[in-house]
Amino acid sequence: MPANLTEKVADLPLSPGVYLMKDSLGHIIYVGKAKQLKKRVQSYFYNNKGHSPKVKQLVKHIRDLEYRLTDTEFEAFMLECQLIKEIKPMYNRKMKNPLAYSYISIVGTAPYRQIEIGYEPSTQANSLSYGPYTSRSTVERAVQGIKESQRILCSSSHSRTTRCLNHSLGLCIGMCGGGEALKRYEEILGQIISLLNGGGNSIISGLEARMEEAALRFDFEAAAKYRDYLGAVHSLLHKEQVIGFTGENKNIIVLEPVDEQSHKLILIKGSVILYRTRLATEALDSGQLTKMITSAALEHFRSSSLIAATEEMSRHKIDEAQIIYSYLKSSSGNYLLVPQEWLEDKDTAGLEEGINGLIGSAL
Repeated sequence: MPANLTEKVADLPLSPGVYLMKDSLGHIIYVGKAKQLKKRVQSYFYNNKGHSPKVKQLVKHIRDLEYRLTDTEFEAFMLECQLIKEIKPMYNRKMKNPLAYSYISIVGTAPYRQIEIGYEPSTQANSLSYGPYTSRSTVERAVQGIKESQRILCSSSHSRTTRCLNHSLGLCIGMCGGGEALKRYEEILGQIISLLNGGGNSIISGLEARMEEAALRFDFEAAAKYRDYLGAVHSLLHKEQVIGFTGENKNIIVLEPVDEQSHKLILIKGSVILYRTRLATEALDSGQLTKMITSAALEHFRSSSLIAATEEMSRHKIDEAQIIYSYLKSSSGNYLLVPQEWLEDKDTAGLEEGINGLIGSAL
């Protein structure tokens, strides 16, 4: 490691922030975030035997770095996402699947509807599409697991007269031969659609049953396979929740502790940060804080009513939404979801009451 880089790493603070790795030409080749900058950056250069080949290749090209401090870890996550979107560093791209998204589509292909995975949502009439998902392998594992557990893994999906080889192996209920099996297949497809729409758990129950049956037979390889399928399905459902949450374009007030004297106020619309400021909460009473936050919320939320509602669902928007959604679902998150009617009402009592409750829980 170059001497100047060694010194910079040694001088890094143990604070939240974003680090920008540079090559010999001064180009930013990687952007990362950390709760403690010094420990995270040091990990690239010391005890690195467990690094992936891509990370080892990155480290070989690092010749310099800079960093940007943030008040909180949440801000570091959001700043990292923003900088990657703006700079498009080479190694951030290399460490992600180059193919942007995958979709699950249920299409009316003859002789019966099919579940398809593609890089674009289906454009066929009367088709249903879900996504976008940022991990193709997760989508493929989830769909494979659902098909196996429900025995709809047909190996001859274009036939409607003879049953396929997989039927004889117990992997297909025989919808390829028509009749009652085809009706049962449509019922299963309805359960899958319900699952992807956020309702019904019969598909998950089926996967869990297969996993338990395999464990009881001491077939631990099969049990591990179904456990992996379950994880993939849960990941898919989580992504659907994130996408749904983003599409709702919520108004969010976040109040995060920075230290004993101050908190960070962040106003978010959908997946867009509208405003952030550091408040000296130790020096202000709850009435003063409520007044300040109410004023900021009314100003920024009212002037941004169209933000994010019509934005394309890009990878970066999904990444930003994932950060926000995960933060809000964590036990440490102090936030308030602001209904639109609170902003439209001339009487601000509802908004003030909500903010007062947020202050009480955050402080």
